[in-house]
Amino acid sequence: MVYEILKPEDIEKKSMEIITSELNGRTWPEPKFSIVKRCIHTSADFDYADNLAFSDNAENIGVDLIRKGATIVTDTKMAASGINKNKLSDYGGQVKCFISDEDVISEAKARNCTRATVSMERAAAVKGPLIIAVGNAPTALIALYDMVKAGKIKPDLVIGVPVGFVNVVESKEMLMELGVPYIVAKGRKGGSNIAATICNAMMYYKG
Repeated sequence: MVYEILKPEDIEKKSMEIITSELNGRTWPEPKFSIVKRCIHTSADFDYADNLAFSDNAENIGVDLIRKGATIVTDTKMAASGINKNKLSDYGGQVKCFISDEDVISEAKARNCTRATVSMERAAAVKGPLIIAVGNAPTALIALYDMVKAGKIKPDLVIGVPVGFVNVVESKEMLMELGVPYIVAKGRKGGSNIAATICNAMMYYKG
């Protein structure tokens, strides 16, 4: 078997060329195209060409928020670890994840609710531009829905890409009806890696 030996930067470039070729001429306005390609690159799943849904101008809103030093709050440590924090800090931004905080764990147990729910409540105290990136817990999106409706939080962008079977589709549909800017992976697919990838794609965009 013959294979290419490539430098790390050339591997990504070659991968993007393959993805673009296999999309058979399908394109999107930037930076949406970059987000779609990076999600496919992360997952090797071309379904993201069809299941990613963007509210009006959400992709540009996200780029602008990052460049204004937004805080990104994730629902999992995995999503937080996948976001390029050094690059984000260049813009004055930071990543926060409350899921493993002792007070969050204690409160979730006392209230018999998920830690993701309490984590979203903690996000309401974050000052400045706010991006919520949910890759695992539909209960996080459901909590956000209730909080936005009650006027307790107003995120500037929500990335809603939880993966799974229980309340996943429903929570994404609730988000899309909420009236806040969103990027959603419709259906059951998604994950913490996809949440991080969308954040990074907006961060890396040079337009």
